Amino acid sequence: MQFLYNKHAKDSILTLTGDEHRYISKVRRFRVGDSLKLRNMEDDHLYEYEIIKINKKEIVLKLIGSIHKPSTLSKELHLLWCMIDPKVIEKTLPMLNQIGVQKISFIYCQRSQKNFKLDLERVQKILINSSQQCGRSNFMEIEILDSLDEALALYDDINVLDFGGEPEWREVKRGLIGCEGGFSDEEKYTLSKLRKIGLDTPLVLKSETAALTFCIKSLI
Repeated sequence: MQFLYNKHAKDSILTLTGDEHRYISKVRRFRVGDSLKLRNMEDDHLYEYEIIKINKKEIVLKLIGSIHKPSTLSKELHLLWCMIDPKVIEKTLPMLNQIGVQKISFIYCQRSQKNFKLDLERVQKILINSSQQCGRSNFMEIEILDSLDEALALYDDINVLDFGGEPEWREVKRGLIGCEGGFSDEEKYTLSKLRKIGLDTPLVLKSETAALTFCIKSLI
């Protein structure tokens, strides 16, 4: 764990209860006098606290210092990803968070199953746990869009991942990934004027593999 997330980090005195209390006292076995790092994921500061009290229900911390220490990539990448099974998305999100994807827009394209619904509260917990482990200092942005047309109305400079696309990439800041089964003929026509970029592989990738590969290639 690089730090502990708490939205009130920067207050002079903090009280930890519930899961935070159990994690610090039972899992990490911190004691009175130990110090730990916290972030609020808003101001890019890393706050150092000293534990001044531990009992069965709460841990009390005292702020002893802070440093402005952003931990994000200089590159910015916005992934537009057509909706797939939320269970698969949840397994892939920590990896996308770790490599520094700035924002993901999940889109209900024509071949997305409409019964797929993301639990945004659960997604937030996944991103918090991932950020605590990798040290990321800001939250990945998440949004849900009802259709491909809505996405195209909101955003420009979109690159479509297509296995017949250009193998040579220039700097990519925004990329579109289809769902399982790809885009419908109607959507392909809508996307026909956008730039197509490809991956140098003869193999067919699953949507989540394509999304992860695209992001790694764009960011690292």
